[in-house]
Amino acid sequence: MKKMMLLLAVLASCNLFSQNESTLKIFLNCNYCDITYIKQNLDYVEFVRDQKDADAHLLFRTQVNGSGGTIYEIEFIGQNNYSEVQDKITFSTNSDSTDNEIREMILKYAKLGLVRYWLKNGAHDKISVEMKKNEEDVKEQKDVWNNWVFDFGLRGYFSGQESNKNRNLNFSVTVKQVTVENKFYLRGNLNDSRSVYTFDGADIISTRKSSSLTLYDVVSINNHWSTGVFAEAGKSTYGNKAFYGSLKPAIEYNFFSYEESSKKQLTLAYKVGGIHTNYNERTIFNKEKEFLWEHNLSLGGIVKQNWGNITSQVSYESFLKNPSLNAFSFYLGTNFRIVKGLSFNISGNYDITNNQINLAAGDLSLEELLLSQQQVKSGYNYFFSVGLNYSFGSMFNTIVNPRFNF
Repeated sequence: MKKMMLLLAVLASCNLFSQNESTLKIFLNCNYCDITYIKQNLDYVEFVRDQKDADAHLLFRTQVNGSGGTIYEIEFIGQNNYSEVQDKITFSTNSDSTDNEIREMILKYAKLGLVRYWLKNGAHDKISVEMKKNEEDVKEQKDVWNNWVFDFGLRGYFSGQESNKNRNLNFSVTVKQVTVENKFYLRGNLNDSRSVYTFDGADIISTRKSSSLTLYDVVSINNHWSTGVFAEAGKSTYGNKAFYGSLKPAIEYNFFSYEESSKKQLTLAYKVGGIHTNYNERTIFNKEKEFLWEHNLSLGGIVKQNWGNITSQVSYESFLKNPSLNAFSFYLGTNFRIVKGLSFNISGNYDITNNQINLAAGDLSLEELLLSQQQVKSGYNYFFSVGLNYSFGSMFNTIVNPRFNF
């Protein structure tokens, strides 16, 4: 009897040792992470292909911050023997953070969030903690720019072959300030495109020019209500607009608290205001210029959970004087896991456009139509994609082999 008890004790201790020495299995749910870098630099874990096989599910959510960088939220979801270990870590990048700096930060905070799992796993001897004390970190840092961020962009795109060549030039200036109470955005943009097609010894030239100035100013009322004003001015050869200007006050209600915006949102927004337009060519309604009142109502939502995500929006806009001139827009995008290894994804947008008052009168030439030099009448436009994905085999995907890029 004593021998039997001793044998059972030895087996139990061996089993406990085996459990403590087992490798922590994690599932990384991050579409914008450098997965290869993380696999090569995160030790003492096994990466699994399906979240149900994981001891720890790392779910990443992001939002744009006021500086033009990104706020990352990592939710650590314990599963199986680690179900009581639940954590969340939030950190931010700057607008000038490089890809290497971002992936290093992601790896750093992923390691930090996994400490409790490693401790439960029995990997005490593999963990070290270092606290850096820096007087500059202790002192409250004063923002000399007062949350203002400025961005200047100049881009050129050039391509061609023997029978055609294309050139696109773009210049933009953006000024913004984001605080808890206020969100301000000002952007100026210039775009100039030119394409030359050579056919039968003759050159066919297609040009598009546009410029715009956009201003948004949004004020937070409370955790559910916001109000703001949206203004825009510019011109477009493709849109038959020599000049256009609009001003629309707006109000928005979020059915959830804005503090939960990284996980879920359901917002109802309403805009109403005036639009003045001078046209390059007389329109199909025999107008050279006009002023109209327009309003817009939209309902949109987003949910990001460990089973997947859903994004959708429905919007309606029309002119107050003539509601028959209207547009409806529907968007849905989702990706979620049905069962282990099987996921479903669908995305699409459908627009019903009965408000194209800017179309130029007269017939388009075949050349103008093929080169898309002017906007043409269309009662609708859409895109749609749907798919299923099923994967089976080894539960692990830790090994990295980058040869031949496949």
